[in-house]
Amino acid sequence: MIIYNSRSVDQTQYLARKLSETINVGSVVMLIGNLGTGKTTFVQGLAMAIGIKERVGSPTFKLVSEYEGKDYFLYHIDAYRLEGVNDFLNIGGEEYLKPTKGITLIEWADIIEEIFDDSTIRINFSRIEDNPNSRKILIEGIDIAV
Repeated sequence: MIIYNSRSVDQTQYLARKLSETINVGSVVMLIGNLGTGKTTFVQGLAMAIGIKERVGSPTFKLVSEYEGKDYFLYHIDAYRLEGVNDFLNIGGEEYLKPTKGITLIEWADIIEEIFDDSTIRINFSRIEDNPNSRKILIEGIDIAV
């Protein structure tokens, strides 16, 4: 497990860039944390690192956003409005669990946690008390040099 203390948006995006150097096509990443803890900021940093020029925002109302990077696709899913695994499967979610041409990042993945296997990368975001701009980020399932 990697524990990273981010003190800014830039540091959260730096961590995402470091992940982009290690992650493999076909990977699925669970992003877990309360509102405003840095999940979308992290996705934006990874998107920039892989050459995505489009603005990356939270796909809360679209549920799934697909972006074409320099070498592979980024599938960005927001499970916040889902009521469980069946809702995820009903939107065609199973195709994003084994992405052959990209990687999948799922915000609010704890809502559908039982669908993931041991190969899934898990990233937890939480606020650090007494410092509103800081976040504690726990990474499991992949080693990255930070």
